[in-house]
Amino acid sequence: MSISMLKMYISFAGMILLILAMGLIYLSRNKLKGWVAGIISLLAYICLVLGGLIILYIVFSGPTR
Repeated sequence: MSISMLKMYISFAGMILLILAMGLIYLSRNKLKGWVAGIISLLAYICLVLGGLIILYIVFSGPTR
């Protein structure tokens, strides 16, 4: 597998984490109450940070040959 394809799959994982974070934040703010909302919100923000770091790494690592 080439480096370009590997970066593409890694960026897909980052985008999936960001979409998952968006859905979990919506769920925890509008549909859930109490400590369950807090746990889901914490999980959502962890996904948001991880997804952002992955996308940041892919963007700043530059082009491949």
